[in-house]
Amino acid sequence: MSDQDVVRMIEALLFAAAEPLNTGDLADRLPEGADVPAALSALEAQYRGHGVELVRVGERWRFQTAADLAFLMTRERVEPRRLSRAAQETLAIIAYHQPVTRAEIEAIRGVQSSAGTLDVLLELGFVRMRGRRRSPGRPVTWGTTEAFLEHYGLEGLSDLPGVAEMKAAGLLSLDLPPGFSVPDPTSDAVDEDPLLGDEAPEFQQDFLADNGEASF
Repeated sequence: MSDQDVVRMIEALLFAAAEPLNTGDLADRLPEGADVPAALSALEAQYRGHGVELVRVGERWRFQTAADLAFLMTRERVEPRRLSRAAQETLAIIAYHQPVTRAEIEAIRGVQSSAGTLDVLLELGFVRMRGRRRSPGRPVTWGTTEAFLEHYGLEGLSDLPGVAEMKAAGLLSLDLPPGFSVPDPTSDAVDEDPLLGDEAPEFQQDFLADNGEASF
């Protein structure tokens, strides 16, 4: 068996291996007396400068793409962001009950809302602050945006499906209270004042509990 035969055997083993191999792994698969270190050195020199190179990782060896060509293996793509169940339910409630306050969202869902849930919907541009309810505390009201309509392929809010269709689509899986009905989201609110330009940053106060701590 020639030295070149040993090089070819090691080349085949490393190409077929699912993980890097050390000299012991290679020696176990080669005929007795094969000079593994010498063959690895020869193979490393043979592939040096090629698109694929033989490299040592710790005590193991593997073939990998040359470092200067790594950019060819990279593909950029937009990864769709999936909404959590809480965010889906919150978005559905806002869509069907707008203008709606955070307290009203919590009352329908039956659980306390996390500040992060509305933050995610705001970041995605699906919801917006509409105004302030004409009630004690003047809570911020929430509504959907044009981006919401575009994302779900709706011409307008009047095209929203009914409760049964929403639940079938997995957008609404709540223990809804007796007598629950879907209001007309296109009607103008009569108990809401628009936000002033300098009021918008104050919406964060609606995420705070009475003791000033964030509610999650």
